[in-house]
Amino acid sequence: MIPIANPDVGQEERGRVATVLENGQLADGPEVRAFEDEFADFCGATHGVATSNGTTALHVALAALGIGPGDRVATTPFSFIASANAIRLCGAEPVFLDVDPRTYNLDPDALVAALRDGVDLDAVLAVHLYGLPADAPRLRELADEYDLLLVEDAAQAHGAAVDGERVGTFGDAACFSFYPTKNMTTGEGGMVVTDRDDVAERAARFVNHGRATSGYEHVEVGHNFRMTSIAAAIGRAQLEKLPGYNRARRENAARLDELLSDAPVETPLEPAGYRHVYHQYTVRCPDRDGLRAALGDLDIGSGVYYPTPIHEQPAYADVDHDAPNAEHAAASVLSLPVHPKLSEADVERIGDAVAEHAKEVAA
Repeated sequence: MIPIANPDVGQEERGRVATVLENGQLADGPEVRAFEDEFADFCGATHGVATSNGTTALHVALAALGIGPGDRVATTPFSFIASANAIRLCGAEPVFLDVDPRTYNLDPDALVAALRDGVDLDAVLAVHLYGLPADAPRLRELADEYDLLLVEDAAQAHGAAVDGERVGTFGDAACFSFYPTKNMTTGEGGMVVTDRDDVAERAARFVNHGRATSGYEHVEVGHNFRMTSIAAAIGRAQLEKLPGYNRARRENAARLDELLSDAPVETPLEPAGYRHVYHQYTVRCPDRDGLRAALGDLDIGSGVYYPTPIHEQPAYADVDHDAPNAEHAAASVLSLPVHPKLSEADVERIGDAVAEHAKEVAA
């Protein structure tokens, strides 16, 4: 079986975890601080604040930026539901805008249209879906023009870049996930990165019960969203491997592009100047469900991310929306294995199987 994801955790991670276990500081501490600094430096950001997972990272970032009741945050409905949940968990309301039909990311033109129509917004939460950056430079320009906060959901985009600038540096804050299927993992974990000193300070308090820098003085209400030292130890080893992981993903994606070049399948777009890190290699075809079944019969894993747009989820039935591109994407996309543990033979097998099925359907 070729799985859709296959986390790579080796001796380096085990050794670092053993060291933490031996020194006995298992919760928060120097290991977490070191991981925060190293990950922020990797992104090109000034500060990193580690959290317990990607969802808490989003919650922390929004709270640290002052997003709360009465605020409205524009975001994409074509994402994992955590993007919208974090907005609601802060007491704010999501405003769903449609996606670009080729990148699947929030369409800046949809944001412009909403603003010109008088939609009241306080912030934008842009998702770098599948490892492809959203149009972050333009969203930054629009945020500055309309006095909006910009938050990057980079949960799937560790190391992705636009014109050489890595995601995580365009927004007022950015959030990453280290779930096992991501481009790097800590088991569970998340990170907020920011260049703003005030946001970093508030985020660090928020993840630790609103505690001041030392002692038991709590200056505001917060959560226990801390990362453990064990998770940070894994993350530090994984961060060293991340460039190689991303290189392998890009090589696998390039080979799949070649194998599918003559097939009636829409392969992922990488616009000029963009560096896609292929958390997912997502294709679109007329017979998505048939293709998935055919791949399953050949013991090739696949996934639909995401089969239901957030605005069609029962939890968000009360939110107005106009997102036909997101709805079409949800009905037609299929993600194929692209992870670093694929062999050359695996990639050939995946590409050949997809091409053969697509050609049969089109015949």
